[in-house]
Amino acid sequence: MEKKTTVGPKGQVVIPKEIREKIGIKEYSEVIVDVIDDSVIIRKIKPESVSYVDFYSATYSRKLKKKTDIKKIAEEQYEGNILHRL
Repeated sequence: MEKKTTVGPKGQVVIPKEIREKIGIKEYSEVIVDVIDDSVIIRKIKPESVSYVDFYSATYSRKLKKKTDIKKIAEEQYEGNILHRL
């Protein structure tokens, strides 16, 4: 699949939606950028096995206005639910 795109003033390139969807690149996905001869290759990094809390902390917490300890909140909720059931 070949698509035309433009390099912006800061050297940024938008990967067309069809290509992102085809290989599973989502917002905040990390990719590998490499050069082979006169071509630039962008490859998706296979995701490591990380917990949902670690994933959330590394991606969506960037959008928070203040630093929040997601793991601490999750642990408190978990402990509270266990005590409530007793």
